This record gives sequence, C-alpha cells and structure tokens, in this order.
Amino acid sequence: MKVTSLADMPRLGAGQGPGRNVAIGTFDGVHVGHREVIRGNDTVLTFDPHPVSVVHPEAAPKLLAPFSIKRDLIAGLGVEELVVIPFDREFASQTAEAFVEQVLVGQLGAQSVSVGENFRFGRGAKGTPEFLAADGRFDVRVVPLVEAAGETASSSHIRGLVAAGDVRGASEFLGGPFLFEGEVVSGDQRGRELGMPTANIVPDDALVCPGHGVYAAWAHGHPAAVNVGVRPTFDTGRGLLVEAYLIGFDGDLYGETLRIAFVERMRGEKRFRSVDDLIEQMQADVRQAEQICSAIRY
Repeated sequence: MKVTSLADMPRLGAGQGPGRNVAIGTFDGVHVGHREVIRGNDTVLTFDPHPVSVVHPEAAPKLLAPFSIKRDLIAGLGVEELVVIPFDREFASQTAEAFVEQVLVGQLGAQSVSVGENFRFGRGAKGTPEFLAADGRFDVRVVPLVEAAGETASSSHIRGLVAAGDVRGASEFLGGPFLFEGEVVSGDQRGRELGMPTANIVPDDALVCPGHGVYAAWAHGHPAAVNVGVRPTFDTGRGLLVEAYLIGFDGDLYGETLRIAFVERMRGEKRFRSVDDLIEQMQADVRQAEQICSAIRY
C-alpha cells in the first residue's frame, strides 16, 4: 500500500487520470464500522493528528492506535493508497465547499466517495453525507452505523472496554485483537531475577492502555503473559509499565518497537505477601496464557 501526504499530491484536475474510489474518515482503531466504510475502495483518506486534538484539544480522546498500527490495519484491507491529511488549524478552517473542490475533486479526482452516516467535515462541521451526495460529480455511499455484540461499534465505546480491561469484548468491535506497541526500554531487571525476563514498555499517555491486570497476548510471534500496572509487590517508585514475558523467546528486544496483540484479561493486579507467592502465580499465569493462546492465534 502506498502512503502519501495530501500536501505532496499534485492537483489532478478534472478528467485527468483514473478516478479514485475514496473512503474518508479518522478511522481510529479501524473497527468493524470503519472496515465497512473502507470495503471496496482503493483509496483511504484520513487525518493525522486526530481532528479533535486540534479543534478542541481539551476534549481530545486517547487514541486506540498510533498511526503505524492504523496504517497496517488499513493495508490489511486490500487498500492500494492511503492519503494522509496533516490536520492543523489552517486545514480546520477550510470550508466544506473548499474541501470538496480542492481535495476530493481537485487533488484526488474522486469518482466515488464512501463515508459513515455520522461523518462531518469542513469549518464548523457543516459538511455532511447529504452535502456530498448533492454535489453530483461523484457517487456517494453512506454507510449506516454497524453493530456488534448488540452495541453500535464506535471508537469511544471500544476505548471504554480497553480501559476496563475487557480486551476480548473490544476485539468483537475491532474485528481483531486490540493492538498496542511501544519501544522496549530497560526495566528493574526484576523479571530476570525471578526467572521470567520481560520486555518493558512505558505507555504513551496519548494512547489507550488496557486496565491494570495480567493478560494473555501474542507478541513477536510468541504467546505472552503481559502485566499492565505498577507492580505493587515491589516498591519501585516507577509509574505505569507494560511488561511482556514472551513464552519460548530468548533474545534481546531493547530499543525495538514491540507490538502486542491482547487476547484476554486473566486476572487483576495484586500485591503478594512474598516473592515465592509471586513466582508461583507468575508460573500459573504463563501456563494459563499458553492455554488461551493455543486456541486463539494472531
């Protein structure tokens, strides 16, 4: 899949080149509703950063995925081209009419446009699916809200599930596992001392992180037992950390970006009376994670 910034795209002009079939949206998490909007289109037009973080930064949500994960998920849907709009205050001030004229027609040469029924665009959010349909220079497909597990699929609902630790529930709306990634950093070496060395990631505060607890997951091609929390058994003075023990892995991941596919929350985080009790529980967690991951592979 080709990834292009809108700023680097030449103005196509009317009738020049083949028309694009364009799906438009922020697509945070690329959930089942987003996938329906994208289905059948060769081009996806998205925004980075999230428009709310520019227009109303005080109300900006934590994102379900960094751009790298969003890009890879969209690529997995068979899209040929991802066009990214660098969203800033200047772009936010563009009218709906200008967006259609300059971006959809002028730069993309859209022959069809696909959006969700709640999609809004342009200064003051004046642009609507009905506004697009009335233009007449391209076909418009408006996708109704999609339901999963008896609820409407939405990024805000999924954020709540992930933050509560319900990664399995979130996967029903995502159409796949909740993916998390970050750079592996040096930790306290506590896991190594206990016989279970972990790859440690300090979560980005701009992103949603699963609630405190111990999870079964896949990472680097291995089943993993992952602790999200503050390690209450030890007085480390460190903040929130994601610690992944990759089962069967023997190597050094320091400085690498590790992507974790969360499968299921196994238990909450707790303080143990002794290190021996902790080791016993960690060993049980590993066995349970292996069992869960043997049935669900990512």
